[in-house]
Amino acid sequence: MTSARHVTIEICVEGIDGLLAAQDGGADRVELCASLLEGGLTPSMGVVRTSLRMARVPFYVMVRPRGGDFLYSPAEFDTMLSDVEALRSEGAAGVVFGCLLPDGRIDEDRMTALAAAARPMAVTCHRAFDMTRDAEEAVEALVRSGVDRVLTSGLHDHAEDGLDTLIRVVRAARGRLKIMACGGLDASNIASILHRSGADELHFAANMTVPSGMQHRNPRIGMGGTDLAREFELTLTDPDAVRRTILAARTALV
Repeated sequence: MTSARHVTIEICVEGIDGLLAAQDGGADRVELCASLLEGGLTPSMGVVRTSLRMARVPFYVMVRPRGGDFLYSPAEFDTMLSDVEALRSEGAAGVVFGCLLPDGRIDEDRMTALAAAARPMAVTCHRAFDMTRDAEEAVEALVRSGVDRVLTSGLHDHAEDGLDTLIRVVRAARGRLKIMACGGLDASNIASILHRSGADELHFAANMTVPSGMQHRNPRIGMGGTDLAREFELTLTDPDAVRRTILAARTALV
């Protein structure tokens, strides 16, 4: 049973406004992304540089060149390496990435190369892990690749559904890499998931949708094939939800 320890809580955000809201809500760390509708993509270097100027908490940057699967072409992988090298040069605290083979195994060659290029930054394998064919096999591959932590909901959408696998992953890791639980965590369940899984860290998004400030609205066009209403909605991080969820986790640790 988890008690009397500090558990790092990371908030997944989209852009600089999300980072500022997460740190105001009490986040220990932020995962900085673009396009959360795609599950998170690499943010622009301008966003990273502005975040470095304004952040009071460390943030790890998503390195993911596109949405969809985690089977990347040679050119896409070269892009990921370049992004990792650029982020290291800028002074980012960490990076987040994941590469798979067609058969659902971790791509150890690529993960090892990316992790080596990242140092001394921290390295997280994101939820590509949850698309692997075997959780324990994937843990061993990530240990060999030199990754620091893995983000997982136990190969399910939500940690509550993947709890049995989460427990097995924590046991398989044996402290060799940190297990960061995620997947539908909020104030109602975060303490239970923490205690029952034995995870080392926690990760959640606290998104809210707010209307655009645009007064003029063209109803005849939507960018990128999205629903027309989406053109006039913004996805933001809710600092109050961040506070409530963190408080629920921290209270459980007292």
